[in-house]
Order: sequence, then C-alpha cells, then structure tokens
Amino acid sequence: MNTSVHDTVGATGKVKQEIMVWDMPVRVFHWLLVICFAGAWLTSESERLAMIHYAFGYTACVLVLVRLVWGVIGTRYARFSQFLKSPKAVIEHFMAMLRGHPHHDVGHNPAGGLVMFALMLLILLIGFTGYLTVKEFFGNFASEIHEAVASLVLGLVIVHVIAAIGMSVIEKQNLVRSMVTGKKKGFPEQGIRYPQYLIGSLICLGALYFFYLTLSGGLPSLTQ
Repeated sequence: MNTSVHDTVGATGKVKQEIMVWDMPVRVFHWLLVICFAGAWLTSESERLAMIHYAFGYTACVLVLVRLVWGVIGTRYARFSQFLKSPKAVIEHFMAMLRGHPHHDVGHNPAGGLVMFALMLLILLIGFTGYLTVKEFFGNFASEIHEAVASLVLGLVIVHVIAAIGMSVIEKQNLVRSMVTGKKKGFPEQGIRYPQYLIGSLICLGALYFFYLTLSGGLPSLTQ
C-alpha cells in the first residue's frame, strides 16, 4: 500500500491521512485574535498609541462574539458541543495522559477546549473593563481589574502555547501548523467537507474594517 509521508496506520488497520479539521472561520479567528491580543498588550502602556490599543482590544472582542456564534452554527469541530466537556471528562483526560494514553480525537481535547472557551470569556471581560476605564466608570477599580485580567490571559496564553508544543510531540504532528492549514491526521470519514472559505474571508474583512473604524475615530462611543 502506497501512502504519503503524513499517513499513519491506526489500531484498526485503517490508514490515517491528512484531513480537513479546522474550517477557515476558526483559523481566521485564531490568528487574528493572536494578533489583536499581542497588539493590545504591546500598546497598553503608551498614551500615544491609545487608539491603536483600543482598536486591537475591541476588535478582539468582536472576533470572540463571532466565534461564539460560530461555535453554535459552525462546522463539526468548530462547535462547542464537540469539545466542551464536563469537569469529570477533563479530569479523566488528564488522568489518561498521566497513564500514557493521550487524547487522539482530531478536534480539541477536553482540556484544550475548556481553556480556549475560558480565554474567550476573559477577553470579553478585558474589553468590558477597558470600556469602563475609557468612560471613567468606577474610578481606578475598573482599570485595575482590566490589567489583572489581561495578565491572567497572558498566563493562560503561555500555558496554551506550551501545551500545544507538548501535544505536538505526544501526537507526533505539528498542531500549530494544523491551525494554519486546517489539516490534521485522521481517517477520511472524520474530515469536514466544506472549509467555509467565503465565511472566513468575510470575517477577516469585517474585522479589518472594524479595526479601521475604531482606529480612525469612527466609533467615538467606544474610545471617548
């Protein structure tokens, strides 16, 4: 049997190959959120770059809101129903890893899915407390919460990156690359049929336009 270098054979004898798992909206969301969070963090201490900071922060929130919708109506592995599991399932996942039996489903594992969902909610909280800070509600309290949650998210992002690298080694596939190409190892019947390139492109263009509006002062209610 001739297979590509990416093919592996599962326990049942079936041939694993590269299949489409992450649709375009999920990939666009992931990488634009990375850019927005990094941009907001790097501009957070500069009054001169305040508008850029607002643009990155609010765009991150818009992306999260879109992702929450896509988590309900999106493709198979984009849906929260696929990877949001009970605390018991998360604990069982960790115990299985400790016993040397890691998760092998092609989508998010229970722990990774939980961390991702927590990050989205925390980013919305950062945006909300940032808005309160701009409007000078609650004095310094909102600003302190804003900075504290941002630091917490940074910590979770670092854990997420380390976990992605570790799981790449365990699963013997590049998980960072898979979030670029959308492909992971699996059986043909596990792949999604429609990558949703049009919707992903519209999300990207919409996010860029919102960023521009915020940066140019076109949404004064958010920045003044």
